[in-house]
Amino acid sequence: MKAYELLYIVDPSANDEVRAGVSARIDVTITSEGGTIDSVEEWGKRKLAYEIDGLNEGEYVLINFHADPTQIKELDRVLRINDAVKRHMIVARVEKEQE
Repeated sequence: MKAYELLYIVDPSANDEVRAGVSARIDVTITSEGGTIDSVEEWGKRKLAYEIDGLNEGEYVLINFHADPTQIKELDRVLRINDAVKRHMIVARVEKEQE
């Protein structure tokens, strides 16, 4: 299993139910093939560096997790098709790999 970090931005006008649904879908995608979630940090509402789809703010969430590299493509697909997720970035963390 490789270590990864996912940062995603959710539309700040989305209600708690939508945010919980996004989070649950990400959890299922990561853990369905044996991946593990190490930590979830909700950074809250922050100003965006530039306007995205008419928005100047977004709800930031950072997830550290371990997963098989083949799962990353599916996670990326799930995030792309979700309208509430405005931007996301998945980065491999080299320093924390797990066997």
